[in-house]
Amino acid sequence: MLFGRVTGTAICTIKYPGTEGLKLLVVQPLDKHLNPLGGLQVAADVVQAGPGDLCVMVRSREAALAMPEIKFVPIDLALVGIVDELNVRPDGEFSTVLKKGRNPFT
Repeated sequence: MLFGRVTGTAICTIKYPGTEGLKLLVVQPLDKHLNPLGGLQVAADVVQAGPGDLCVMVRSREAALAMPEIKFVPIDLALVGIVDELNVRPDGEFSTVLKKGRNPFT
C-alpha cells in the first residue's frame, strides 16, 4: 500500500467499458514521512476522496479488484482509503520479533 495526496481531478470523455461513472483523481505519491515520491499519477477513486485528502492507494491487480462493480477493468492505481490520523514511529522503534513465552502477537 502507498500514501498519496489528492491534488486535482482528471476528466475523460471516452472511457473503457466498465469504468463509466468512475471518478479519476490526480494524486501525488508520498513516502511514510509524507514527502513527495515521484511524479503525479491518475488514480481511480472508490472512496469519494477530494482535493487535499491523504489517501491509501493500491496498485496493479489489487487496484482492479477494488472496483465496485466490474472486477476486470484496466485500472493500475486506486484510492482505497482516506487517512484520518497518521502516527509514524522512528525506524527501529517497533520490533516484530517473536520472543519466547507469551507476547502480544500470539
